[in-house]
Amino acid sequence: MNCTFTYPERINRQVNSLQKTFWLRKDGFYYKDVETVSEYSGRVKNICDENKCTLRITNLRETDSTVYRFGFITNKSSYSGRPGVTLSVTDLQVKVSRPYKALLFQCLSGLSSQTSYIWFRNGHQIEHQTLYYYYPPEQLLQTDSYSCALSGHEKCPSPPVYAPKLPSVSVSPSAEIVEGSSVTLTCSSDANPAPEYTWYNMNGHELSKESELVFSSVQSSDSGRYYCKAKNDLGERTSGYVKVEVKYAPKLPSVSVSPSAEIVEGSSVTLTCSSDANPAATFKWYKRNQTSKYLGEGAQLVFSSIKSSDSGEFSCKAENDLGKPTYKWISIDVKYAPQFPSVSVSPSAEIVEGSSVTLNCSSDANPAANYTWYKENGPLNLNPSNAGAQLVLSSVNSSASGEYYCEAENTLGRRTSKHISINVKWGGKSVAVAGTITVVLLVIVFLSVLVWIRQKRASNEPSEAEERQEHTEQGQPEEQEDLQYASIHFSKTQEPLYSNTRPARPPRRTEQQDVTEYAAVKFTRNSTAMRTRSKEPEEDPAALYSTVNKS
Repeated sequence: MNCTFTYPERINRQVNSLQKTFWLRKDGFYYKDVETVSEYSGRVKNICDENKCTLRITNLRETDSTVYRFGFITNKSSYSGRPGVTLSVTDLQVKVSRPYKALLFQCLSGLSSQTSYIWFRNGHQIEHQTLYYYYPPEQLLQTDSYSCALSGHEKCPSPPVYAPKLPSVSVSPSAEIVEGSSVTLTCSSDANPAPEYTWYNMNGHELSKESELVFSSVQSSDSGRYYCKAKNDLGERTSGYVKVEVKYAPKLPSVSVSPSAEIVEGSSVTLTCSSDANPAATFKWYKRNQTSKYLGEGAQLVFSSIKSSDSGEFSCKAENDLGKPTYKWISIDVKYAPQFPSVSVSPSAEIVEGSSVTLNCSSDANPAANYTWYKENGPLNLNPSNAGAQLVLSSVNSSASGEYYCEAENTLGRRTSKHISINVKWGGKSVAVAGTITVVLLVIVFLSVLVWIRQKRASNEPSEAEERQEHTEQGQPEEQEDLQYASIHFSKTQEPLYSNTRPARPPRRTEQQDVTEYAAVKFTRNSTAMRTRSKEPEEDPAALYSTVNKS
């Protein structure tokens, strides 16, 4: 682009001398000095000879299309040409297509199709001078490039077209990736025409058709390897793998118990804790009591010989530098044989014949023990209501006395208790009192009957007393057939009460007199005259005696 200019040599009689010339390009609403624009670096040159200046642009580009103005500065003022000159650049380029599976190159210049063209492959001229150039796809190499130029302008070829180069991939941010943050994977490849991109995971599943693969909130499950493909009509290339490693706090731990079958006291038991975490989690063990008891650190908690007291709930705590720690509780139930049984008796005081007695047996065992009762050397034949930890003896008698013990048994073993003695006392005092009351009542009834009989006889035999008097006067002893004794015996073995009635005899003192009791009842008969014996007092014929013997 050329420009000529003039300016006054003097202004107000003062010399007006040229200081600088320049070219401006329009950029939006503003004009910029082309020599200060980076896009023109090394491509523009302003050449001036007196009042004629030329702007030379080499390696012309389509982006160079715009309005240009010339300007200069003197010691008195500055000037710029208007309206300027418009430069329109048509980009010479190669269009690639694949009609009918053939590879077709077309040189686009915006000029008449009658123009002669020159084709280049890998920078070397091809003996072909038409608008189109066909090439078998199977002969195309990944490194081949193609360009075209107008005849006579061989030194200004179009930009070459070529298949994608090996794509490069990048991860942003490049620092540590924490779960929940945003992560972008970018794929780029040098290719013309511009390639299409596809992202895949390491399993070959397609994830995106863009040059960027974005995780707005990356998860631990997104950790892994990724790759991309760049493809245009001249070919495709696959990138290498890029690794995404997401850091995250421990997930909820899982706890396993070995052996997984029934845990028996004395066996070896191992608890193992695991948790998905990055970086790897550390583990701490606790046992739930009133307050959690710290047991140790490590992925495993080992009981070389587990005890019944080890039963309970255990917690595994997983933690790393990220986030809050997580916990998992597991319950351990240790099975064991019955411990030594203890036996108690109720009531604990004196056991009296006829009362009820309860024996209780208890033993610590897991699973719960079954109980069997024994007396001396053999098991008891118990009703279902008496079977179990409690033995109830109702209305005991002396035969219930003896030694009792129980046996506790579960699937892991059995243990026998100590012997406990039961001694049933005879309830003599209470029985004697009841018996005495019964005897008194019987005696009263019996004596009442005898009185009634005597009165009956007295009314039927009025002369009987006189005849007895005559016999007495003759010196014959009087028969004591009217004197009766009642004898009642008691047995310690609670035998039935019985009574004997016999003609009364004068009581004799015997060796057992201290246990014989007498009851005398006198009766007075209505008679016209009272008779007395001549020498010694006459026994009252109406006297009755009752004896109570205790054997």
